[in-house]
Amino acid sequence: MSLDALQNLPLAGPGLHVDTSPEIRAMYATDQGPVLEYIEPLAVVWATSVRDVQAVMRWATESGTPVVTRGAGTGVSGGAHATPGCIVLSLERMNRILELNAEDETAVVEPGVINADLSTAAAGHGLMYAPDPASYRISTIGGNVATNAGGLRCAKYGVTRDAVLRLDVVLADGTLISTGHRTFKGVAGYDLTGLFTGSEGTLGVIVGITVRLRYMPVQSCTIAAFFPDFPTAAAGVLAIGAQRVQPAILELLDGATLLALDEVHGSSLRHRGDALLLVQTDGFGADAEAQVVRSVLTELGGSVTMEGSEEAEHLVELRRHSRGDPVTGRVRVGEDVAVPRSSLVRYVAELERMAADHRVNLKVVAHAGDGNLHPTFWVQDGDTDGRQRLDAALDESIRVALALGGTITGEHGIGQFKLRWLPEEQAAELLELQRRVKTLFDPAGILNPGKAVPGV
Repeated sequence: MSLDALQNLPLAGPGLHVDTSPEIRAMYATDQGPVLEYIEPLAVVWATSVRDVQAVMRWATESGTPVVTRGAGTGVSGGAHATPGCIVLSLERMNRILELNAEDETAVVEPGVINADLSTAAAGHGLMYAPDPASYRISTIGGNVATNAGGLRCAKYGVTRDAVLRLDVVLADGTLISTGHRTFKGVAGYDLTGLFTGSEGTLGVIVGITVRLRYMPVQSCTIAAFFPDFPTAAAGVLAIGAQRVQPAILELLDGATLLALDEVHGSSLRHRGDALLLVQTDGFGADAEAQVVRSVLTELGGSVTMEGSEEAEHLVELRRHSRGDPVTGRVRVGEDVAVPRSSLVRYVAELERMAADHRVNLKVVAHAGDGNLHPTFWVQDGDTDGRQRLDAALDESIRVALALGGTITGEHGIGQFKLRWLPEEQAAELLELQRRVKTLFDPAGILNPGKAVPGV
């Protein structure tokens, strides 16, 4: 079947919109992840209903056309990069909140709903949608589910999978299925909802999502603790845990990150220390927990302040932007590893050693509460062998994280970029089992090929 046939499919409602113009194909060719091979799709297709998606998948199965499903394109692992001969199926126009049940504390949304929009709608009922990736103002719930996105509040409230109760999914052949349940508890059958969450569009197209909402905290307290060095600040994470305090947000920024934020935002963080541990407690016990945190971090030698509400919000927003936009004149590579919290201090020290050994610059931010780190190595543009040294540092950062019992991705997913490292973490038998699962759901291999699992 041709693309013309796709445009003329009989659909309900406003139907599909298909665009094959060069500028649109280029715009939707990649997400924000590193591009290993630039490929443009044959067309970009926007769906506005479940029936639209079913029709597209039936057409794709009949024609053998690969389909790369896309939300807002904010992913950073190349999970929405176009692949040879594909169409990009955009779900951004499926953006309705279908139901918000304050008594059941649930919401039902289409995949194109923006994360922040759901949070705003829930706030009117004293509720919140807890998963909050740094891109929450522009990323879609569907994309968050596809990548099992994390965020600043993961330490207390968990990742996206912990909020997803039920999914409506269109399979490769156009079949619509529903998995999971509307209740908080439910153990009937295999957990296919958990399987689809984080599957990066390789098993089906998510078209409906039922999520659990949480109570909006009645109070929050933000503590900023500046330290003279990064390892001591990292030790503060374990010190807080030893007091059995569970912060909602527990973030770690090194001196290079503080300096970069100051340069971009006109703040004055770097002069206060060489590392920042940003802690937020919430709920009825927020103040009592904050006092414990303040005492512990002061004993470690931190310069600790209890920030007022305006300053607190400013600090949290700066943290959300701490990885930064590409800087002219620099070549950089970033990572998304996670290690056991007990290994956090050691891994931070190892990162600093790697940067020195490979003669590259380093900055690190971390969701320290759950051991998820984002180290970024960089060199000045024009450095003759800088790229090779960056890649060597990146490879070593992966190997060391795995040796410490960690993982190659804490929240960004595998996509295309991390495929090369997955066999270092997972055994051949496990990878083969995942390929067999992929074949079961997508026998023709048309759903986001070349992503998430090597060889599919």
